[in-house]
Amino acid sequence: MGVVKLWLVSGLVAAVVFAAGTAAAETTLERIVRTKKLTVATEAAYPPMEYIENGKIVGMASEILREVVKDLDVEVEQIDLPFQGILPGLLASKFDLVATSVGINAERAKRYAYTLPIAENSAHVIRKAGRPIKALSDLNGRTVATQLASSMEPIARKIDEKLKADGGPGFKDLKLFPAFSDSFLSVGNGTAEVAVAPLPVINNLMASRPGMFELVGRAVDQPSYVAWVVRPEDTSLREAINKTLRRLKQSGRMTELQEKWLKQSYPLPDSNYLPEGAI
Repeated sequence: MGVVKLWLVSGLVAAVVFAAGTAAAETTLERIVRTKKLTVATEAAYPPMEYIENGKIVGMASEILREVVKDLDVEVEQIDLPFQGILPGLLASKFDLVATSVGINAERAKRYAYTLPIAENSAHVIRKAGRPIKALSDLNGRTVATQLASSMEPIARKIDEKLKADGGPGFKDLKLFPAFSDSFLSVGNGTAEVAVAPLPVINNLMASRPGMFELVGRAVDQPSYVAWVVRPEDTSLREAINKTLRRLKQSGRMTELQEKWLKQSYPLPDSNYLPEGAI
């Protein structure tokens, strides 16, 4: 009798181990296709790419996401979160995809799997209209604002370092805010004198508040891009998304979306957009 019980227990353990192994072998993409559900995190505070209007997330990236969902033939659950919690939440498996504008940089590229770029994201500096700040060298002794933990924060810090390396005092202060809109507000009310932000966001700001802000200039020499990210092991999900992005580019739909939301169109790279050592 004892032998029979031992065999039954052993068989049960083996069945559990087998089931666990089968579940572990399922990729995130396979689970999404099987359950017909894609869970997405977005920071809906980045117009014109993604923002809230009439209680819904809209923008250029939202239209791209609809195309991805259509190609995967799944339902989407989209969660609006502050940017600072999005990337850690992805690694903690709280959602499958970060479908928000994540700037491509070397540190992130070693920790997350980037999709193809969805937009250019070159950093620019803006001032309140009429202020005597005409070049990056004029930022010595100035208070600068940008978004905390965004791809603009390290760019702002590099500007400060270069000013000091060139013999200047550097920034008076670097103020970091939860959203770019907060940094623009600080420039408007005089808490900061300039803000560092991506050009698409600045263009949207200047269109909505004509005459209030002016460009100082580009903060970096080379163009930069934003993309979506998945966990490092989810490269099959990344490729599924890239397939949709390539279709949109080849069909001309991406150009249509750029002209609709960004008021301009430009080519997006298919290669050589990731730093060395990227996933």
